[in-house]
Amino acid sequence: MGLRKDFLWGGAIAANQVEGAWNVDGKGPSVADVATYKPKVDVKDYSKQVGVTSESIQEALKTDDTTYYPKRHGIDFYHRYPEDMKLFGELGFKTLRISIAWTRIFPTGEETEPNQKGLDYYKDVFKEMHKNNIEPLVTLSHYEMPLNLAIKYNGWVDRRVVDMFRRFCDTCFKEFKDDVKYWLTFNEIDSVTRHPFTSAGIIPDKSDNLLQDGYQAFHNQFVASALVTKDCHEIILGSQVGCMLTKLTDYPNSSDPRDVLASFNKNTMNYFPGDVQVFGEYPALVLDFFKKNHIKIEMESDDLKILKNNTVDFVSFSYYMSMVSSYDENNLELTAGNTIVGGKNPHLETTDWGWTVDPIGLRISLLQLYDRYHKPLFIVENGMGAKDTLTADKKIHDQYRIDYFKAHFREMIKAVDSGVDLMGYTSWAPIDLVSASTSQMSKRYGFIYVDEDDLGKGTLNRYKKDSFSWYQHVIATNGQDLD
Repeated sequence: MGLRKDFLWGGAIAANQVEGAWNVDGKGPSVADVATYKPKVDVKDYSKQVGVTSESIQEALKTDDTTYYPKRHGIDFYHRYPEDMKLFGELGFKTLRISIAWTRIFPTGEETEPNQKGLDYYKDVFKEMHKNNIEPLVTLSHYEMPLNLAIKYNGWVDRRVVDMFRRFCDTCFKEFKDDVKYWLTFNEIDSVTRHPFTSAGIIPDKSDNLLQDGYQAFHNQFVASALVTKDCHEIILGSQVGCMLTKLTDYPNSSDPRDVLASFNKNTMNYFPGDVQVFGEYPALVLDFFKKNHIKIEMESDDLKILKNNTVDFVSFSYYMSMVSSYDENNLELTAGNTIVGGKNPHLETTDWGWTVDPIGLRISLLQLYDRYHKPLFIVENGMGAKDTLTADKKIHDQYRIDYFKAHFREMIKAVDSGVDLMGYTSWAPIDLVSASTSQMSKRYGFIYVDEDDLGKGTLNRYKKDSFSWYQHVIATNGQDLD
């Protein structure tokens, strides 16, 4: 059968990883602006090493340094977006997933009136996208909440943040209603308990009970997501709003029933954020988990009704790798992955950063999600970080990247041929950018090379990799020719 004729091929980026200009034109600091360069991370202490403390935040605010705070400089997309958009247009993109930095519109998150320069910037970005026949897919919260809200309210733990976020979103809907049809609420919303500061603005050393605060923040984000989904449908007729999940595909380490149960329990918690946003209610097994762990969610009287009445139109997700679980973690070799540490599958190869490569896992993930939710799906992140070499004649020969995508596309198409309703695919990322967890540039994802090193040095010139022309051809043939 193949992919639908209106399949949305494209790429995905995030404001905090590409824009730079962190204190320009009225932008306030976000949680991303205090994230430091951390190239060496021990998988046994992953969450602590990529996290922050109250002390580290205060130290970050004392300096304008961008060298060791790489998300402050990004790849200068803020000034170079016309050039980059032209390259995306040349690739044949049907869509580009971007995020809107909350702090460009409301610098502290508490303002009642938006920053006009921020609105003007995104208006120009969308204009450039449409000029290149690219449909925007916009994430409203992508790891960049106002730092002020983290410091003052401990982020999403405080219910008052819901109204502030709703004000930001409604402003975006009203300002960009003629520009944007497809919206996502929270990027990888399931990551709150894995990296609470990055995802929810929770400063761990300010929490007396981090597990309790994490699930309270989850609930507040669920309510906020439902409310802005409702608002978007009312403000922009014909709009579509999706949730965005990390597809943490987990296998049992063996056929031992204890390993199977361990994997089942892991997947139950992996699915829970999607279940709430698709079905509009908390799963019974998760409520039991809350009870056994003495987690008490503070809810307002109409919260459950809001969740039930404002479910998402489609389910989007990131997929990079799979992991394995065992009842005895001593049986596992651990490896870091997308915002998580888990068991390494000995049957799979790994990337330069130790992430397992599992194309069949993408097909499994699509089948699992569609069988569970019966909603259109959208792959909005998938890719591999690799060490690329720029040759003397300014070429990048990245056959390994072509091989990676080719294998994943084959499995994606098989899932569609099995009946999965798939809206589109956006690679992470079409252009090299600052990595999310360790703030490296050397972990390169793009079809477009950016001449910048881990310390921000370089010309910032853009160069097409060998994979550029290959992906261009894939899009032109709508996936029918992957060679």
